[in-house]
Amino acid sequence: MSFADMTNLSKDLRQKLGENFTLPALSTDATQFSSDGTIKSRFKTHDGHLIEGVLIPTTSRFTACVSSQIGCSLSCKFCATGYIDRKRNLEFDEIYDQVALINQQSEKTKGKKLSNIVFMGMGEPLLNYKNVLKSIERITSPDGMAMSPKRITVSTAGVAKGIRQLGDDKVKFKLALSLHAATDKKRHEIMPINDTNNIKSLIDALNYFYKQTGTQVTFEYILFKDFNDSPDDADELIKIYRQVPADLVNIIEYNPIDFARFQKPEEAKVEAFMEYLGKHRVNARLRRSRGKDIDAACGQLANKEIS
Repeated sequence: MSFADMTNLSKDLRQKLGENFTLPALSTDATQFSSDGTIKSRFKTHDGHLIEGVLIPTTSRFTACVSSQIGCSLSCKFCATGYIDRKRNLEFDEIYDQVALINQQSEKTKGKKLSNIVFMGMGEPLLNYKNVLKSIERITSPDGMAMSPKRITVSTAGVAKGIRQLGDDKVKFKLALSLHAATDKKRHEIMPINDTNNIKSLIDALNYFYKQTGTQVTFEYILFKDFNDSPDDADELIKIYRQVPADLVNIIEYNPIDFARFQKPEEAKVEAFMEYLGKHRVNARLRRSRGKDIDAACGQLANKEIS
């Protein structure tokens, strides 16, 4: 879109606007298609930075996974984005543009509009608080995409102050906590943010969030071989689950990345972990990874070269 395209304006006005102003819209730089139907897009910002977003289609849902920052400052050891320095926050309009472009992609390739949005791409949403909330305000506005906030999930690695702020702001969208380890000792090993936002502080913040909003939270838990996949680890996870009004624990398949030492557990170990949670009345769901063959799955977004 450029000022020259605004044919409802006079030619002189369009020329003056073009000389004095810019429209810093996001553009699609490259697109990659997975064998399972997932589509990964690399977007370019007006100042030349690259970010990635993913369209994840299923039989009943068409979900956009969007980024909130260029890079990330949290350095989680299992996440490819964590090995990229944070360049800057995305502006609210850049986040909105991502959603709009993925929605166009969904309509063109799948014949359906987006049904859901997850802030689970590059960056930590609660460290770009104002722009993330402003983008959601725009996405849910009748003048924007008119999407229900209940179809939007913001995932955080655990910024307790930000979780509390969401409660104070009485947000209507869903919240997910990327837990991934259920003791401070293990979480510290893989998520440095746990140094300043330990599990107790997160439990307190999540309970405050629920008290203010009435919205139950979701826990995200990636299984790593011989690290957090034992019955003892499941017991620790159950303890946390019972301290917070949570509607679901998403157990996530690990997707190996070049820089990390972790491995995916054997299928029997995954099934045993799920069975153990089920026996203890934990509402848990195994989330199978999508788009692994194009590095579009959970934890794999890293602006790799797309051919």
